[in-house]
Amino acid sequence: MAVRMTSSVLKVIAALLADPTSERYGLQIMQATGLPSGTLYPILVRLERAGWVESKWEDVDPALEGRPSRRYYRLTAEGETEARREVAAMHQQMSRATGIPGLST
Repeated sequence: MAVRMTSSVLKVIAALLADPTSERYGLQIMQATGLPSGTLYPILVRLERAGWVESKWEDVDPALEGRPSRRYYRLTAEGETEARREVAAMHQQMSRATGIPGLST
């Protein structure tokens, strides 16, 4: 499924690509991207529906932890491949638009 690339979506996939095998919960992604929850979570839902991201709830007792359970997100193998392709395409497009060499790396 195609994902419409916006600057906010690019921020999310760039944050997830920083360590594609690790799982991150929403607040960590919000801190990495600077996006508010009302922007971040709909993006994560779209990426999950597209098969780019998978999520799972942590298995903890909220009473023992003193906080609610966290939902963790990580890129799927397909998501990592597609995200890298989209980021590379954006770098290439920016390089052509600005004429600044090296932006395509």
